[in-house]
Amino acid sequence: MAETERNEQQRRLRPAPLLFEPAQAAADPEHFFDLESLDDPRELLARSTELTLAFRAAADRAAEYQAIAAAQLADPRRFDRLTTADIARRAEWTEDYAKKMVEFGRDLLRDGARNDDD
Repeated sequence: MAETERNEQQRRLRPAPLLFEPAQAAADPEHFFDLESLDDPRELLARSTELTLAFRAAADRAAEYQAIAAAQLADPRRFDRLTTADIARRAEWTEDYAKKMVEFGRDLLRDGARNDDD
């Protein structure tokens, strides 16, 4: 693999960090992570691609945490256990989706426990 391709692949695997924008900038609907100030289309494409990858990675990570929380809330050992219908209402999901997320969360928790034992 050529050095350029390897660097490109590494860049894609490590998305750009999401930095919080100052409140004033976030309040301006035309402002989005300073992309509007970029004049060079190559730079705009590169930075917007980095942001897209970072948002996808953040969304995937957040969904994993949702699943873990759902599994923990549905745990029958908890005295304050929630039903999947309750979890669905709280997360604004369908009940079927809540069931899938509970299972996904259980898998993540199980895999995490296995990795801790290594």
